[in-house]
Amino acid sequence: MDAALLFKILEYLAILAGSVDGALESIRNKRTQFDITGVVGLALATALGGGMTRDVLLGRGVPLALSNPFYLGVALCGALLTALFHKRLGKNVSKAILLLDAAALALFSVAGSTRALDSNLSVLPAILLGVVTATGGGAWRDVLSGCPPRVFVRGQLYVIVALAACSVFVLGSAAGMDRAVASPLAIATGFIFRILTLKFNWQTRPVVE
Repeated sequence: MDAALLFKILEYLAILAGSVDGALESIRNKRTQFDITGVVGLALATALGGGMTRDVLLGRGVPLALSNPFYLGVALCGALLTALFHKRLGKNVSKAILLLDAAALALFSVAGSTRALDSNLSVLPAILLGVVTATGGGAWRDVLSGCPPRVFVRGQLYVIVALAACSVFVLGSAAGMDRAVASPLAIATGFIFRILTLKFNWQTRPVVE
C-alpha cells in the first residue's frame, strides 16, 4: 500500500475515533453540563488537537487539520452524530468510551510517528511526536474542560502505552520493516496494551506521596 494513502487512512480513522471519544467524554461529564457547542468543541479538540500540535512543532506550514477539509469534516461528523444519537448506546456508553479511547490512542500514535518520519526526523523525535499526537488532543480537552491534563497525573498507563506503540512502529520502520506490516503491528500493540491496562488497572505512581 502507498505510504501516503496508508497515512491518510490511519489519520482519518484516528480522527473519527478521537471525535466520538471526545464527544462521549463531554456528554458524560456531569460536573459541567456541556451544551451542543461544548460537546462538539471538545470533540474537535480531542480529535484534532494532538495532530495540530504535532504539525506546529514540525513547522511545515498550515496544520493538516486546517488545510485538508476532510480532517475537519470527519471530526465534525463524528461529533454531531455522537451528540445526536448517544442515547442509543444506553448503558454501553462507558464501554464505548474505553474502546474508542484505546483505538484512538493506538491509531494516533502510528499516524503521528508516520508524519514525523515523512518529515525526515530521526528515531527519537519521531517517537516523541507520535506520543504528542496521541495524547495532545486529550490534554487539550481536559484543559478546555477546566481540568489538569490526565496524562500528567497519577492514573492508568496512557503516555506509556502511546510510547510503546510509537516505538514498535518507528523502530520497526528503522529496521526495514514495511509500513504495511509495522503499522498494524504497532496499532495492535497500543490497543491491546491499553485494554490490558484497563482490565488489570495498571497505574503510574506519584513522584512524591
